[in-house]
This record gives sequence, structure tokens and C-alpha cells, in this order.
Amino acid sequence: MTKQTSDGSAGDADYGTIGAGYSRHRRPDPRIAAAVAAALGPARTVVNVGAGAGSYEPVGPEVTAVEPSAAMRAQRPPHLPPAVDGVAEQLPFGDDAFDAAMTTFSLHQWRDPAAGLAELRRVTRGPVVVLTCDPRRVRDFWLYAYAPLVLETEAERYPSLPAIAEALGGEVTTTPVPVPADCTDGFNEAYFGRPELLLDPGARRACSAWSFVAPEVCESYVAHLRRDLASGRWDERHASLRRQPVHHGSLVLVRAVP
Repeated sequence: MTKQTSDGSAGDADYGTIGAGYSRHRRPDPRIAAAVAAALGPARTVVNVGAGAGSYEPVGPEVTAVEPSAAMRAQRPPHLPPAVDGVAEQLPFGDDAFDAAMTTFSLHQWRDPAAGLAELRRVTRGPVVVLTCDPRRVRDFWLYAYAPLVLETEAERYPSLPAIAEALGGEVTTTPVPVPADCTDGFNEAYFGRPELLLDPGARRACSAWSFVAPEVCESYVAHLRRDLASGRWDERHASLRRQPVHHGSLVLVRAVP
């Protein structure tokens, strides 16, 4: 059976501890949301697994959200339906119960991603859509020079794209997702041209990989970044990113149909 924290978080991150204020920093970006909605297609019923506070749930279809963390379920806004308390690996639904399925920024949290993806495929008769990151590209980001253990943690947690495709089966397509310069969803790469925002402890807490690195090490990373921003050294190396409209990084959208 999947082990959970006292909060109910079923993965390796304890959202009872780090989830406070998550919805303030991880607001769905409309351009990324449009890509997710397009991948779901004309589905009338959608299951959203690892739904968290409801980011990227489409408007229109009937959405059933599944989220094990009580802290995250409590942050769902009033206009969204309450989430079912459950885990990806043991979905409480029958075969082919939904037109489509989705999971966004959640797969790397699951205890057994392959089992969870197999469950998504089992309960879905149409497309399964996964917004995730390609672990091969996570380190190809300026933050690696400042917080190497944070990005090493991220790269190790994300399942490989071939592993995702194998678990889902069927016809699988993978599409890179550009990250806008003013992205409202505060994952690490969203700050590619706004490094100052990563000085905010709340912004870092909303990126779970920071929670796996010792606090004193994280503080040294932040101090390094703060010094380079104050001295202008960061801008000497990366000033062009402040003018770059989008970042082509590790973010991808995986879509599988039977």
C-alpha cells in the first residue's frame, strides 16, 4: 500500500509542510493551460490526478479531481469541485470511466509512476495528457550553477520520457512547451528572466525540489544568487534572458491515445 504522510501526501514531498501558500505562487499560466486544454480535446469528462489546488483544470468538461494531500485540497478555490482523497496508483474508478485524463507537475511526486500511469490509462478511454519535465534537460538552466543539488534532485525525480511512453502505451506524442517570460506558474524555469523572484522563500517552497536539500545548503545557494544579482555578475552572464519572450527548457506535454 502507498505510504502517506499525516497530511496525506502520497509522494516524496510533504505538502503539509511545504504546501502553505502554494496557490499564491503556482497560479496556472493561461498559455500553458491552453496547450493542456488542446491536448485534452473535446472530452466531456476528465479525471485530474495529483490535482493539487486545481491548476490547469479545463473549463467546460466535468472534472473529477484526485489529490491525496489535505493541505492542497484545502487550497482549491470555491468554483472548483472538491477533490477526491486518493492516490494515482489506486484510482477508485471503473475501467474507461472518463473521456480523458490529465496530470500536471505531479508525476514526479508519485511513489510508483509506472503504476499510476497504468491506472490513468485503465480509467480513460481517450487521451491521457501529462505535463512534466524532461529530466535530460533539467540541468540545462542557469540555476544549476547556483543550486546544483536542487536541480539534481529534480532531474532524478522526473521519469524519463521513454518510461512514460512505455507505461501509457498506445500512440504517444511529446511536445515541448515554451515558458513565457511573465509565466504566472512559479516553477523554477518560470523565473528564467526574473531571478530576483527566487530570493523569495515562498517561491522556493512552491518548488518541491528545494525541500529535499538541507536548509543551510539552500541558504548558501540563495546567498550566492543574491551576491551575483547585487554585483551585476548574473546580468553579465544572463542579461539577454530578461528580454527573451519565452524559454525553451525542459517543460513538455506528453499525450497518449489508445
